[in-house]
Amino acid sequence: MPVFSRPRALVFDVNETLLDMSPVKQAFLETFDTEFAFTYWFSLMLQYSLVDTVSGSYHTFPQIGEAVLKMTTEFFNRPLSEEVQKQLLHTMAHLPPHPDVEDGLQQLRQAGFRLAALTNSPGDSLSQHMQQTGLGHYFEGLWTVDDVQVFKPSPKTYQLALSRLGLGPQETMMVAAHGWDIAGAARVGMQTAFIARNGQSVYPLATPATLTGDTVGAIARQLIAH
Repeated sequence: MPVFSRPRALVFDVNETLLDMSPVKQAFLETFDTEFAFTYWFSLMLQYSLVDTVSGSYHTFPQIGEAVLKMTTEFFNRPLSEEVQKQLLHTMAHLPPHPDVEDGLQQLRQAGFRLAALTNSPGDSLSQHMQQTGLGHYFEGLWTVDDVQVFKPSPKTYQLALSRLGLGPQETMMVAAHGWDIAGAARVGMQTAFIARNGQSVYPLATPATLTGDTVGAIARQLIAH
């Protein structure tokens, strides 16, 4: 287990970590008649974001999402009209926060932690989500991989956050519900906190998370106790 030291700042992933993707999962279930459709589509989004990063190309997350939705319709042999595809993708623009998020963020702010967010989504999507959910005021920085044109878990994305915070890796903790995000942050020396959302797990071959909890509040309580 990595050695814990109280971080000065926490950097949060957004999708699934702070925002609940259940509406998107439900929309895919209703469209494809299987829960696996969402899993397949989102896995392709991550896969082809890495293809862009490794190959030196760059498209935004929504552009990749639209492209791999076409691949998903082919995989499931379920042709969809352009309008239905557009409606499916539009559900990503209206994600509610998980019920535990706001209270957990409030606890962390009151305890004196600096908070920021770092997402694979583009800036306009991030701004829209923060405005809709009312979470934006908790964060001193809202950052997107658009600024470096590579996707997490590339080291450049976490280094962007560290640079803007003006802190070293051990002074900063990445908070995420994705094993690949935890693995990437740990590789640049950041402390990490894994939020064990339903269906998510850590990568066994990566450096273990510094902290683990089921909710933002659970992570907050561990941090405040130190």
